[in-house]
Amino acid sequence: MLSQEDRFNKGIEALQQITGNEGQQVIDSLGDISPDIAKWIVEFAYGDVISRPGLDLKSRQIATIAALTALGNAQPQLKVHINGALNVGCTREQIIETILQMSVYAGFPASLNGIFAAQEVFQERDAS
Repeated sequence: MLSQEDRFNKGIEALQQITGNEGQQVIDSLGDISPDIAKWIVEFAYGDVISRPGLDLKSRQIATIAALTALGNAQPQLKVHINGALNVGCTREQIIETILQMSVYAGFPASLNGIFAAQEVFQERDAS
């Protein structure tokens, strides 16, 4: 079993690989108000779960986009993970198809919200 420090370091590595500086900015922004949740995100979400073997990062990002789209109320997190998916090699078409698939299971409003989030991310990336 990994030590807490090893989990954190493994989590930071995965966070950087997926989100680049964007994820670190989120973690840093939580430092003043809730450093515990920032630590949990790094250690548990990225260090324990996302770093597991069995699925590659592209597959994990597709699953995350599907889940966040289905929730329908997590636009900031969805945008971070759409960027992350692009960073680990997902295509725009794969992202859009994942979001469209959610219209069957989560409804058209959730899927539309996801499409608009993807559109914003794509436009931001095209502009930079």
